Amino acid sequence: MTSVRPDTAAALFAEVAGAQGESRLPSVNAGVVRDGELVWTGVRGRFATADGGLPGVDVQYRVGSITKTLTAILVMQCRDDGLLSLNDAVGKHLPGIAFGDRTIRHLLAHGGGMNAEPEGPWWERNPGVTFDELTAAMDDSHAVGPADRRHHYSNLGYGLLGEIVARLRGSSWLELAQRRILDPLEMRRTTYFPSGPSAEGFSVHPFSGQLVPEPSYDSGAMAPAGQLWSTIEDLARYATFWIDPVHEVLSRETVEEMAAPVASDPREGLTASYGLGLRLIADDPHLLIGHTGSMPGFLAGLFVDRVRRVGAVTLGNATYGRVASLAPDLIRTLTAYEPPVTQEWVPEPTLAQGTDLLGHWYWGNTPLTISVSAGILQLTGGLTTRLSPLAPDLYLGRDGYLAGEKLHVIRDADTITHLNIATFILTRAPYGR
Repeated sequence: MTSVRPDTAAALFAEVAGAQGESRLPSVNAGVVRDGELVWTGVRGRFATADGGLPGVDVQYRVGSITKTLTAILVMQCRDDGLLSLNDAVGKHLPGIAFGDRTIRHLLAHGGGMNAEPEGPWWERNPGVTFDELTAAMDDSHAVGPADRRHHYSNLGYGLLGEIVARLRGSSWLELAQRRILDPLEMRRTTYFPSGPSAEGFSVHPFSGQLVPEPSYDSGAMAPAGQLWSTIEDLARYATFWIDPVHEVLSRETVEEMAAPVASDPREGLTASYGLGLRLIADDPHLLIGHTGSMPGFLAGLFVDRVRRVGAVTLGNATYGRVASLAPDLIRTLTAYEPPVTQEWVPEPTLAQGTDLLGHWYWGNTPLTISVSAGILQLTGGLTTRLSPLAPDLYLGRDGYLAGEKLHVIRDADTITHLNIATFILTRAPYGR
């Protein structure tokens, strides 16, 4: 394991120690990843268990709603394999169910106006129920609002998503998560129930300061929303996946789709929005993606900055305290003490096509440039996008205003007369003169 500088390590540990002391956490674990490696770990607190068990990078804690990100991956895998569309109504895959007119996209982004929790006793603190029992208590009248109005977090929606992927694949949600995510990512210490060294869940009495044991049940049909246990080492591998996707699990393009904002709370706006199974934090000028987690007696956080290739993971065994928000704080500390080094420049590879497009262009009298960066054509200026070749003299805009638009190269014999992208005409001289 590579490491951080001593002053960086001291600052990171100070963050962890501050969170543990100020929040009265029985124990807290933390790790920082950079460029695909776990480069720092820190622990604080001596009560991973009631008898004084110490925390450690291989000690399991319950990760709560970080579980939802695995469920979202399973859904996106089904989409990529053609088994569903994100715009499918839930009722297409779960006939007769309440909220059947909501779409899979709504459930992934918590944008369907569904109630937050299943009806009945609080599911997190009681033995889980079967899917039939879960859905029998569902009622459209429990909606908190119409679809697409706002982000309203719904644990219930992820119970439905887990059942959808199980039916489509003909395997249980757990078997799919194991075979299609945990095994390929070598997350060997992420399990349905605690296994090996594991922490106990506690709350801390507000007046006596004593540890109060919290319940830990099999979540049953709600398992896809928050069942899993994991370790700092496993979560570090998982954080690295979100920076450098493993194609066997998800393509880079699908991860980028999941990391785009879909729904937000009007009070928070884009500073904290939700993509397809991922929380998004606008940390100006950067974007952090990941998820928080909580179950009785446990808190967790996982966030990464895909551009700066850094991330942090945190685990604690308390019902309340600075654990989830500690992960973004560790990213800020790491990048403040050790800013990412600019990638070394190397000569560009020879383009398969497009060399005759390089240079200056004009949209009317607005100057534009087409150049190459990392082997990809870049249009910059008044119009900005990356361009991927589709066919001879045909390119696709990859991002920005022109994302998805086609650029046509118009020739007179072998001479380019102009470029046409979404009716924008680009010429070599202002107004083509």
